[in-house]
Amino acid sequence: MFHLKARYAFALVALFFTNNTFAATDSYRWLHVTIDTPWAIFIFLLPMVLAPVVLMAILYWRFAGKETTTSRYTKRQNALSKK
Repeated sequence: MFHLKARYAFALVALFFTNNTFAATDSYRWLHVTIDTPWAIFIFLLPMVLAPVVLMAILYWRFAGKETTTSRYTKRQNALSKK
């Protein structure tokens, strides 16, 4: 029974998507591609590309001078073993 209902639902959806009105709204004539479109895409994507680079630079600068936990541990162990 469920499969029969699923088939009817699929047929109804398929019938909706074969409508000419839907095909007209899904055409390329609604995109309005102009000469400025590549620049708009570039300006939109530029922050997405540069944000990780800027974040990496900030994090590298923040943690560049810090010692790691293991190096502090080994220095403490060496100091204790010399006593």
